[in-house]
Amino acid sequence: MIIKKIVLNNIRSYNQQKIDFPDGTILLAGDVGSGKTSILLAIEFALFGLQPGQRGSSLLKNGEDEGGVLIEFEIEGKDIIIERTLKRGKTVSQDYCSIKVNGEKEEISVTELKNRVLNLLNYPREFAKKQNILYKFTVYTPQEEMKQIILEDPSTRINTLRHVFGIDKYKRVLENVSLISSKIREERRLKEGLTANLEQDKLSVVSKENELETKHYNLSSVEKELFLKTEDRKKIQEEKEKISAQIEEKRSLQQEIEKSKIMISNKKEALVNNSKRIEEIQNSINQLEETSFNENKIKELEKEILLRKEEKRRLNEENLEITSQITSLDIKNADNDKIKTKITHVEICPTCLQDVSPVYKTNVVNKLEEDTTKNLSRIKDLKLEKQKISERILKIEEEISFKEKELQNLNMLKIRFEGIKEKKESIKELISSNESIKRDLDLLNEHMNSLEKSVFELKKFDNFFQLKQNELEEALRKEKLAEIKVAELKKEIDVFLRQIDELKEKIKKTEEVKKQLDHLIKLEEWLSKKFVFLISSIEKNVMVKLKKEFSNLFGEWFNMLVPDNFNVQLTDDFTPIIEYSDYEINYSYLSGGERTAIALAYRLALNQVINSLMSKIKTKDLVILDEPTDGFSEQQLDKMRDVLQQLDAKQMIIVSHEQKIEGFVDNVIKLKKISGISRKEA
Repeated sequence: MIIKKIVLNNIRSYNQQKIDFPDGTILLAGDVGSGKTSILLAIEFALFGLQPGQRGSSLLKNGEDEGGVLIEFEIEGKDIIIERTLKRGKTVSQDYCSIKVNGEKEEISVTELKNRVLNLLNYPREFAKKQNILYKFTVYTPQEEMKQIILEDPSTRINTLRHVFGIDKYKRVLENVSLISSKIREERRLKEGLTANLEQDKLSVVSKENELETKHYNLSSVEKELFLKTEDRKKIQEEKEKISAQIEEKRSLQQEIEKSKIMISNKKEALVNNSKRIEEIQNSINQLEETSFNENKIKELEKEILLRKEEKRRLNEENLEITSQITSLDIKNADNDKIKTKITHVEICPTCLQDVSPVYKTNVVNKLEEDTTKNLSRIKDLKLEKQKISERILKIEEEISFKEKELQNLNMLKIRFEGIKEKKESIKELISSNESIKRDLDLLNEHMNSLEKSVFELKKFDNFFQLKQNELEEALRKEKLAEIKVAELKKEIDVFLRQIDELKEKIKKTEEVKKQLDHLIKLEEWLSKKFVFLISSIEKNVMVKLKKEFSNLFGEWFNMLVPDNFNVQLTDDFTPIIEYSDYEINYSYLSGGERTAIALAYRLALNQVINSLMSKIKTKDLVILDEPTDGFSEQQLDKMRDVLQQLDAKQMIIVSHEQKIEGFVDNVIKLKKISGISRKEA
């Protein structure tokens, strides 16, 4: 990873500042408080965002509502630009995130961006939800924080280093093994309880199978008994059905007798009805023969009716003509009245255009009134004539109605006379029918006597039927009892079969549980006796190797910085031990420069160990040192040239206010603060 540039917008003491970073060693120079550390914090924020416990207000400039950082860096030929912004609300929080890889930009969430950065840097996945410890220990750790690590409680320090080295996983493995062992023991106790009755269940299966065999034997005996009872019942039922057939035959004969009685009754009734009908027809014939009938009278009446109707038609035409004359006269009188009214008001003749004299108008009016009087007299005469005609029409209609009724009666009488022959034929047919009915009655009486005799002979089967019915009911009762015994035994056998199957299934499952139990016992023994020992040994060997490598590197860096007769090494808990002339010196008794040398040597050794251990991480080319020479003597400052050359990093960013360091680096970026605003010097 190589940083190319960073842009700060309202970050701490900066308003708007762009800083380019070349390859090689770079010194951020400036007085104390000029904004050097702010750039390092901005780099960390741009890469990883706000850390747990870190407030956005520690980065966003006081009095500003928005701010942000843009960083551009390169990883294995990929050009990457990350932008993060801060926004002030009730608190200062991250507002916007984006990443651009080789020109392709994405706007993503804070968490997604951190995961993308970790992936680009090839940091282990386990660091995704942790603070940026690996970044701090491999790239940038403030010098004072490194001193704090050295002075930390040994157990806290070694746990921190375990975390950084990524070997705290062994501790987690052992903790997980403890949890798994506890779960296994719990599962083992549960399965031991489930398999406790396995042998007893096997004995129960044998016992139930023996009892089931006995029940099968009993079932055969009871089924044989049921078969015999069923045969007895079928035999009695067949005998009952034969008797029932005789009784049914008797019932059928009785029904036939009833039908015969009904037929005899109907025949007798028909005989009586025919006799009455013959008498009625004969009386009707006698009456007709006594009545006189003249067919010419019908023709005379028809002729008279036609004459009357013709006269009525003629009178209706005369009546219509009179009505037309009356209407015409009424119209003329109305016209005369209109002329009279009109002429009384005429002063000039519309034809000759001469004055019309009163005498002339009087003469005309008199003439019109005379015509009207004649018309009224004629209308009166016509109305009297019309009334006479109407009265004559009514009289003719009454005569026509009377004649038509008389004609109708004569026609009816004619029809009756014409039916005398048919009536005589009907009498003959009725007499013949009565003779046939009498013959049928004789046959029916003879048939009914025969049926009654047969019914009498079949009555004896009524008593036999009741006896067989009682026998059948008893046979059915015994058969039912035998069926119940069979059903009960079959049900018991089914229950026993289900119980045996359930027990066998239970035994099968229990044996599976027993196998699982045996596996759990072996697994628990392997975990407790072999796996735990193996993990502990691996962890111990890794820690020994790390401690040895770390201690050697620590001694080399320290001896480079402090050439006096000091002997330094690390204890098993990675605590620095400083010896001088064969006696141990407490860290607090060292000079400021010596303590800084201890911290710097510890820092550089740790960086090398981690880069060696995690050789695939992409931050090996970048080292950031913050005030690495605090308290150094002139002689120690001179040694920094060797330290920087020894590190041989592609890009090294150093924060220092020591001017002498400027001669040891490739590039110098000078910063200053004016009126509270930090900026880069031109």
